[in-house]
Amino acid sequence: MNRPVENRSRPTALAAVLALIGAAFLGLTACATTGAQRPGVVVTTNILGDITREIVGDQAEVTVLMGPGADPHSFGVSAPQAARIEQADLIVHNGLGLEENVLRHVEAARESGVAALAVGEGVDPLTYASDDTAGRPDPHFWTDPVRVRTAVRLIADELIEHVEGVDATVVRANAARYDARLSDLSAWMRNRFAAIPDDRRNLVTDHHVFGYLAQRFGFRVIGAVIPSGTTLASPSASDLASLATAIERAKVPAIFADSSRPDRLAQALRRESHVDVRVLSLFSESLTERGGGAATYLEMMRANTTAMADGLGAPTPTARPTAGTERKTP
Repeated sequence: MNRPVENRSRPTALAAVLALIGAAFLGLTACATTGAQRPGVVVTTNILGDITREIVGDQAEVTVLMGPGADPHSFGVSAPQAARIEQADLIVHNGLGLEENVLRHVEAARESGVAALAVGEGVDPLTYASDDTAGRPDPHFWTDPVRVRTAVRLIADELIEHVEGVDATVVRANAARYDARLSDLSAWMRNRFAAIPDDRRNLVTDHHVFGYLAQRFGFRVIGAVIPSGTTLASPSASDLASLATAIERAKVPAIFADSSRPDRLAQALRRESHVDVRVLSLFSESLTERGGGAATYLEMMRANTTAMADGLGAPTPTARPTAGTERKTP
């Protein structure tokens, strides 16, 4: 009598099916886990990005939207960056109207429940004093290292409150360590500026950006080539003529232009004046690549302080040479 043939393929087939189900389950679990991993902290400007990374350390991922040399007034957000903003645990932005093309993305994320810190609003902001911008908030608070110390405390508090998994003790220690470096920076800047005679503490820049530094360290803002707090504006011929007159009266020895933008406007103003004014570069609104002179906030502030102290500490300028003998700008 023949024995029935045993179907040995069934256990094998069943095992294969179970393996596939298991693999699919593991895959779905992995996807869910990956999807739950949020970017942590998204920071708009690279200056605030550097400061935030000092505070965060290795406690969370920090995504900085603006790369080296970016102009925060004109910077636009890409689609992937907009997605990162929407998924963040915390958004750190300057506020006070600086990131003009980024604000709507920040506001949309805030409305959907994402925590957002407008740092400038919490550091006792100043308003512009010039006729063209009077009464409007000045967003350039980072030129005052004392206010940056306040910003460090604000950022640390928000990180601990809103970014899941960070160790509050580590964040506080990082913030305290960086605060000490900022205190040293402030003292060093005051010492360097002390060598500038009072009658030479006059600032002319390419746009209104150093109001906070002027208030903290006793400078007078004579004016700006672009009579605005943003690089998006343009000066008129009468603006240049008025500023040239102010420079002559105050005997300003140097005009400071941002290194990330052409200084043709500052050079045009120099041609309008009747004193031998140098045009010197500063790093005002953006950090540089490593090796570029201002790769960190601390490096940027030391470079700017040195440039100002050297540029304004020069002998009082004399009348410009007659045509044909003019000294070239260094």
